[in-house]
Amino acid sequence: MKLEVRDVLDQKEWDIFVTSHEEANFLHAWQWGEFHIARGKKIVRRGVYSGDTLEGVYEGVVETARRGTHLSIAGGPIVDWKKQKLVKALRDDMISQGKAHGCVFVRVRPQLERSEKSLALFKKLGFKKAPMYLSVEHAGVLDITQPEEEILKGMRQRLRRALRKAEKNNISVETSTNPSDIAMFYKIQLETAGRHQFVAFGEEFLKKQFAAFAKTGNAILYTARYEGQILAQNFMIFYGNEASYHYGVSTELGTKLSGAPLLHMQAMRDARERGIGRYNFWGIVEEDDVKHRFYGVSVFKRGFGVQELKYVPAHDLIIKPIQYSVTKTIETTRRKVRRV
Repeated sequence: MKLEVRDVLDQKEWDIFVTSHEEANFLHAWQWGEFHIARGKKIVRRGVYSGDTLEGVYEGVVETARRGTHLSIAGGPIVDWKKQKLVKALRDDMISQGKAHGCVFVRVRPQLERSEKSLALFKKLGFKKAPMYLSVEHAGVLDITQPEEEILKGMRQRLRRALRKAEKNNISVETSTNPSDIAMFYKIQLETAGRHQFVAFGEEFLKKQFAAFAKTGNAILYTARYEGQILAQNFMIFYGNEASYHYGVSTELGTKLSGAPLLHMQAMRDARERGIGRYNFWGIVEEDDVKHRFYGVSVFKRGFGVQELKYVPAHDLIIKPIQYSVTKTIETTRRKVRRV
């Protein structure tokens, strides 16, 4: 049957298809597109159909920049990568959509594990490795279908002690789906950024992102408190088979009283109640990369006994080669300066 790639206009059809794939997460949720629309961005939601049957999708955001507009596709496409006709149809449509929106290139970071075979596939499809990352490429994930006792056994002893300490201190855990509560999260994020030397996200950026997912109960803000004082907060997103630790912040008191581990354990319990089997701690760095600014938080995440998942890194489909060469030079320099 002839394949046709067209806009997907029905949210229910989209989410049913995406969540039927174990590898998918919130980066290809319908709400992710709604978040970008709220920011004033143009998005594309495209699907490849065989007759009336949806066989593959991708969700892209048109990102404008002085160095060149591009179509950004994080966490997708969602497709059976063994079916070459479907994959090529989506690739060709990405190029067409990129041209239609005046893009210099299309950048893709797929939900596909990194391997010699998957890298060779992207090369065969005409992709070039991108000079800059797009979303997390190296993640720590945990199987939460196992009993909590087994999860605890798999943790480092230091983390287990931290959890016992938190319980002795009677630290409470609260949850919220109210976007206005992101204001405090943002304030603590500024403090955390100052301590760990990273650039904080804007308050409106965080609030709009949270609001897009909270409408359907897919985003929850977890807060650990001790005698009324906030110790730590986690911005969690639940979608498909994955619970994602999207952002986390902590106060100086929180680092002393170990509030963060307690939040993760509660989020895991809540995820299991939703029938979710995978907990994604998101970005980690290599164990020997001790000078990386996220080395410390990576040690914390590994303490839960995570399995390491490396995705195929960001790759580009080049539409305008001359302009792209400028982008490549700028981004290569920027990556070196930022040490990412």
